Amino acid sequence: MYHHQESFLYTHFEEICEICKQYDVAFSLGDGLRPGSVADANDEAQMAELKTLGELTHIAWKHDVQVMIEGPGHVPMHLVKENMDKQLEYCDEAPFYTLGPLVTDIAPGYDHITSGIGAAMIGWFGCAMLCYVTPKEHLGLPNKDDVKTGIITYKIAAHAADLAKGHPAAQRRDNALSRRVSSSAGKTSSTWG
Repeated sequence: MYHHQESFLYTHFEEICEICKQYDVAFSLGDGLRPGSVADANDEAQMAELKTLGELTHIAWKHDVQVMIEGPGHVPMHLVKENMDKQLEYCDEAPFYTLGPLVTDIAPGYDHITSGIGAAMIGWFGCAMLCYVTPKEHLGLPNKDDVKTGIITYKIAAHAADLAKGHPAAQRRDNALSRRVSSSAGKTSSTWG
């Protein structure tokens, strides 16, 4: 803003692609205008930036540079599918990864739960990679237990998404656990932690 110019990363993107191709570097294109609350989800700024990320993806591909696209952080449940569909459309199905999304903003300290719901949904709708969220996401730095809780939550969310997509291995895993639970009269240990 100070110099009233575009970022050099944007204006020199083709040159950066040429350099990165030489070293087989893949890009993770982040979204600085992602929604900071569910009230901003899928707004005009976010969608305009997503279109720009799609344009940058095509430029990178033209130079044989691999790309993945960072997705939103806060999206209410009724907008998750639309968000995923727009990413697939605008970015020509480049791999998408998300931090959640958190489906509500009312649960600080429980962001692993609100984001786990969104992660299961967006995974079902085609997200390539889920980035876990800890309970302390908006409160402070996580400790070891917070990280463990976040990872367990996201393993469950990813499995739920795989079930919804009809992955046979996910169904076999559920079936095996159900058989174990019924044969041991409900006494089973956690398969997640």
